[in-house]
Amino acid sequence: MTARYETRGPVAVITLDNPPVNGLGYATRVGVAQGLERAEADPAIQAVVITGAGKAFSGGADIKEFGSPKATAAPNLLDLIRACELCSKPVVAAVHSVAMGGGLELALGCHYRVTAPGANIALPEVKIGLIPGAGGTQRLPRVLGVETALNIIVSGDPVKSELLAGLPGQKLFDKVIEGDLLDGAVAFALEKADVRPLPLVRDLKVRHENPDGYFQFARNMVKGMAKNFPAPAKCVDAVEASISKKFDEGMVFEREIFTALMFTPECKALRHAFFAERAASKIPDVPEDTTVRAVNKVAVIGAGTMGGGISMNFLNAGIPVVILEMKQDALDRGIATIRKNYEAQVKKGKLKADKYEQRMALLSTTLSYADIGDADLVIEAVFEDLGVKKAVFEQLDAVMKPGAILASNTSTLDLNKIAAFTKRPQDVVGMHFFSPANVMKLLEVVRGAATAKDVLATVMQLGKKIRKTCVVSGVCDGFIGNRMIEQYSRQAGFLLEEGCTPQQVDKAVEKFGFAMGPFRMGDLAGNDIGWYIRKRRYLEKPNLRYSKTADLLCELGRYGQKTGAGWYDYKPGDRTAYPSKVVAGMIEKYRASIGVKPRKLDDREIVDRLVYALVNEGAKILEEGIALRASDIDIVYLMGYGFPVYRGGPMCYADEVGLYAVVQRMQELARNPYGDPGFWKPAPLLARLAAEGGSFAAFDAGNAKKSKAA
Repeated sequence: MTARYETRGPVAVITLDNPPVNGLGYATRVGVAQGLERAEADPAIQAVVITGAGKAFSGGADIKEFGSPKATAAPNLLDLIRACELCSKPVVAAVHSVAMGGGLELALGCHYRVTAPGANIALPEVKIGLIPGAGGTQRLPRVLGVETALNIIVSGDPVKSELLAGLPGQKLFDKVIEGDLLDGAVAFALEKADVRPLPLVRDLKVRHENPDGYFQFARNMVKGMAKNFPAPAKCVDAVEASISKKFDEGMVFEREIFTALMFTPECKALRHAFFAERAASKIPDVPEDTTVRAVNKVAVIGAGTMGGGISMNFLNAGIPVVILEMKQDALDRGIATIRKNYEAQVKKGKLKADKYEQRMALLSTTLSYADIGDADLVIEAVFEDLGVKKAVFEQLDAVMKPGAILASNTSTLDLNKIAAFTKRPQDVVGMHFFSPANVMKLLEVVRGAATAKDVLATVMQLGKKIRKTCVVSGVCDGFIGNRMIEQYSRQAGFLLEEGCTPQQVDKAVEKFGFAMGPFRMGDLAGNDIGWYIRKRRYLEKPNLRYSKTADLLCELGRYGQKTGAGWYDYKPGDRTAYPSKVVAGMIEKYRASIGVKPRKLDDREIVDRLVYALVNEGAKILEEGIALRASDIDIVYLMGYGFPVYRGGPMCYADEVGLYAVVQRMQELARNPYGDPGFWKPAPLLARLAAEGGSFAAFDAGNAKKSKAA
């Protein structure tokens, strides 16, 4: 059972015990319901306390049961809450650590609520495209007032229990208990044992001085902040019902909204992303209990943009870092940039001055490889050239202590070749951070042919510690993200040849939901980086056609924002991308040189060509085993490349469109006489799934079953 029943004198204590966050799964709900029945039937019991074991009261629904019949089987959460309300003896929720979603809704169904300080209180359903579905939108306004409740529900963000308990007139918490929570809750329950009638949140009145004006204001705010997400606006509707409707009518209204949202594409995409992020941490042949290596000190090779950003991640987590550079002036510039980044956070109030000093105190520098040999992990962040990497890894092999992990931040190069530069390839792994490395959540963990399982497990665990979402990739040119972006970028170049302007392409893709179009992205990252990589690929893949527009741009010295000119023009101190007459003329001249007559392209064609280029290459990556799951590819693109979250990632989006329809559209695009004639040939996996009526999600599910069976 995942709910325990015990007695403390005349008080029954029901403890949720379903690690890690006491999710309200079927067995737990049954256990709580049986506990309430047992307490009701025992004349010696005068009151009931419900609490949670371990590090949570309850985090809400059990995610392991999402989508299964158990999720709604009786007693469902509504049944359980009603059982608490109908109990003839006082039911006290003893809240601590975490009370979120259904966990908070369960507490709101109890007669009383006591809390330990520091508990995180939230209704986060909006983050997966839903509204609370077990009375949260009707009960929370009754105990906290309309405005506070709506802010919590629309944001989905946690608020500390003592802050809520300190609000004037709040009825969420009856008491904040310092010291032992359970002892305090039992004593409180005994104080209320003879109180009748028992208070019910549902009986409280909801009031607001100007409900019409307030809710109109709230709708306007939500519309501006969450235009592509339907759930926040529906949260406003549901909370308004707590004022305009009787409680039971409001509950029906809430449930209708919840059910309707469940089937929206946005909700499906957000739920997909939620589960995909959790699945990404699981590696089928690396058990979760694999012993990991201790990482108490990190060395970073290179103090440039990437090296500095990578270092900040570890400093933020309290891990000492030593940065190595070849020249003192480069080292000084790198440290100055780190200081500047931290000082900006202090100025904005995001970091306290003492924390800034603590982090900088963990940082040391050196010009000698001999000074980094005792580090547990070393990350190379030098120029993207195999010869340069070779020199670095041969040095690392010579000085690093046995058992140290040797990581490369390479974004495209062959990790197996890099590992072969050492006598310890089992200790070599890829840690591909995304720029800016101290901000972006994604970490592509590249598994070489010889990478040891404990090295992989260590890096995955360390990624969590530095607050990254880690996705494992096999070895290929560009790994998952950059291999796919190459095809996306090739299509973007062909679009320019055929008649588009950079701003037209960017505008269409950004309207689709990307954070940034391909040309603004190139200007931000530095067009010279792509130029250098293309030069290598021209030698390795001489038959692969690229538009020459990007090369011509770089030949003009237009590398992007850092040079004040790229696909767009920039003004000093202004990151606004202004259309460039120079670039327009360059593109027109190039079109004429290759004999292409420009045509008008609409947004649909632009978006389809760019997105389906990602999908097709993603299918190849999946079939080759470079990615473990289609959902891993989605996480890479959601967290590393600005793909719209409400579309779930390229593979999820393709599933939503339908793989048959995707292939049909690719066949239409293949009739275009320009570009690369073979570009739109569907990947074998994509073609097969489309023919079978399958999906990438079903492909992932089938593979998961196989790995469990193995």
